[in-house]
Amino acid sequence: MKEKYLLHVCCAPCGIVVIDELRKTYDLAVLFYNPNIHPEEEYLKRKLGVIQACEEWEIPMLDGDYEPNTWEKAVSGLEYEPEGGQRCSACFRFRLSRTAQIAAKEGFQFFGSTLTSGRNKRADVIHPIGEDVGTQCGVRFHAEDWKKCGRQERGRKMADERAVYRQNYCGCRYSMKHQIPE
Repeated sequence: MKEKYLLHVCCAPCGIVVIDELRKTYDLAVLFYNPNIHPEEEYLKRKLGVIQACEEWEIPMLDGDYEPNTWEKAVSGLEYEPEGGQRCSACFRFRLSRTAQIAAKEGFQFFGSTLTSGRNKRADVIHPIGEDVGTQCGVRFHAEDWKKCGRQERGRKMADERAVYRQNYCGCRYSMKHQIPE
């Protein structure tokens, strides 16, 4: 019997290769909980990509609430932090805490996140947060830098083959000024 693993997925381009890899080893479920994404239309585009990936492999998807006001409160006072600074750490903690809480409540042995798939997302920042919230909730955090071992390139190829929507900024309204030209 496979161990249960809850994977927080931020978007399909970051998640598709991770989902494909983990589904072979674990009894996998995906959580889409990203109330940081702005505007709501962008949130819905990213969510649809994750739904598409989950449907392809018949992976159950838990749909977290879109609660941007709750997220805003979690990062209040950090609005002027640079990209990759304390606001991002608070955002990671916010989303990973919810993931760990759900994992513990639903009987998952492990939880993890695709947040480390992003080229500007540092595993050395994300992993201690995941381990801390996992300890608090009594569920093990799977610390993996998902951009390593060619996964970023494979993920890009898999997303392109499936015509999955690819965003050009991290997600929150503060990161919009860092959009990558298309």
